[in-house]
Amino acid sequence: MNESTTQQVAMITGANKGIGRATAEQLAGLGMTVLIGARDRQRGEKAAAELRAAGADAHAVALDVTDPAVVRGTAKWVEERFGHLDVLVNNAGITGSGQVSPQDAHDQLPSGIDLDMVRAVFETNVFGVITVINAMLPLLRRSPAPRVVNVSSHAGSLTLTSDPDGPFAALLPSAAYTPSKTALNALTVQYANELRKDGILVNAVAPGYVDTDSNNHTGHLTPAQGAAVVVRLATLGADGPTAGFFGADGPLPW
Repeated sequence: MNESTTQQVAMITGANKGIGRATAEQLAGLGMTVLIGARDRQRGEKAAAELRAAGADAHAVALDVTDPAVVRGTAKWVEERFGHLDVLVNNAGITGSGQVSPQDAHDQLPSGIDLDMVRAVFETNVFGVITVINAMLPLLRRSPAPRVVNVSSHAGSLTLTSDPDGPFAALLPSAAYTPSKTALNALTVQYANELRKDGILVNAVAPGYVDTDSNNHTGHLTPAQGAAVVVRLATLGADGPTAGFFGADGPLPW
């Protein structure tokens, strides 16, 4: 049976740890019901239980973004339980090599890349986002203020990464992770353009160099700090931007 349609519901993929979990915590702190998407059901349940212990209305959903049948099943569950979805945060992502820091990214150099790695990274970081958005769109359309936030990276900016004297000059070239985030940015614009007329705001965000598993916890930002820009874009007013790419300090160059 559907719960009250006045309750705002947010789904975050890859939310059992890191930026995703911090995003869930902050959205729950704003009074939203949060759905903790995680490939590993046990980890998702553990994260949701910990959030509930802190007073949040949190629920775990087993969600492998690369499995369309699982994603459709999750959408059906959300419809049956809540009837709608207000916020979708596409946070789930992989680096391919396990690392994105310059010193550990040699296996992503274009000249020696394993194409299977590229396919796997795009399967999660790009195709998985398409799968999830399309499955959740009917539920988002039932919201009075639907918001979609795609978690990208500064590395996805062609402007920033092509500058030999810029802040990313030390970042080793990548044929997998970095291009997947550039593709995600392009995809964000296309969804925003299609859904603009429906009042669905779609934006990409770069949380910054956050202390997470993907960089061996070398990031200088906490997950909570990285999640702040995600939450800001997830709670935009009706006059908020769409088809944008944002960091903590504002718009970023494509």
